[in-house]
Amino acid sequence: MRFSSAQRERLRVLLCRLQAEVRDRLVASRRRDARDFARIDAVTAADTIYGVDRISEAAIEAWFERCWPAAWPVELVMEGIEPGSPVTFPRGTPVAKTICTCILDPIDGTRNFMYDKRSAWILAGIAPRRGGRPGLGDIVVAAMTELPPSKQDRADQISAVRGCGRRSLVARTFDLRTRRSRPFAVQPSRARHFRHGFASLVKFFPEGKAVTAGLEEALWAEVHGTARTALVFDDQYLSTGGQLYELLVGHDRMIADLRPLVFAKLGLRSSLACHPYDICTAFLLEEAGGVVEDPAGGPLRAPLDTTTPVAWVGYANRGLARQMRPVLRRLIGRHLG
Repeated sequence: MRFSSAQRERLRVLLCRLQAEVRDRLVASRRRDARDFARIDAVTAADTIYGVDRISEAAIEAWFERCWPAAWPVELVMEGIEPGSPVTFPRGTPVAKTICTCILDPIDGTRNFMYDKRSAWILAGIAPRRGGRPGLGDIVVAAMTELPPSKQDRADQISAVRGCGRRSLVARTFDLRTRRSRPFAVQPSRARHFRHGFASLVKFFPEGKAVTAGLEEALWAEVHGTARTALVFDDQYLSTGGQLYELLVGHDRMIADLRPLVFAKLGLRSSLACHPYDICTAFLLEEAGGVVEDPAGGPLRAPLDTTTPVAWVGYANRGLARQMRPVLRRLIGRHLG
């Protein structure tokens, strides 16, 4: 099915309403009692599922039952739904009869939220079905909504329809006390270099950290030489959605998540990598003028599922991408090939 412009806009609004409801449910649950948030509920092929994840998953499924248009049968692909056990709305619709897929991460950065450490994010994208499972490049509408720590009274939300550029981006900040929202500007960095800015290679966990850090050191030595003034700052934001947000609003200039390549080099089988549901809002950065691509410089290619590992690189602007792409590609071949 090809959605019209008006239908795409309606889908965007639906995703924003869904995420706002889930945000409010989670914030209210934390205020009442957050003791069960960190309880491990299950370990799946996609990730570790905590008590807080079950709260968000239940809220999402209840919303789809109540609010999703019956005229647009949808398959829900979500962390927490096991592969081979499809969930569709209206309930019981055969996957082959659906017209679109909604891929969703209920809480990207669960550990940030459950330990009240830093914002997590609700992420979602919608792709029409064209026979077989759609991929990341088929997503036409996306939205991301902030789950702030308890000391923060505002929560941002960014959404867009693909292919319309900056004019399609809708960015609003919501005041949790007054229940009012206002627009804010989305502007990735226009910097022409990386010096004195944030640019990071993902290395959250002990597995592969030494290999990644060695590649990173070689990367900056080649880009900037050994000058002590060529400082580049590192920020390990444990949330792919959060990383994209930092690029969107101008805080970071580059983020490279090479975990699938690093794990393959080390012969590790690990689920501690980015998956399609983590990176389903990538085109928001592209609409704002940034770049998101695979480490070789091509478009991201992955099916909309919960298990495929995805390596990606995001740049705040095309100039930074042109400067870094050939160096990163060469060093990946040297260190991870």
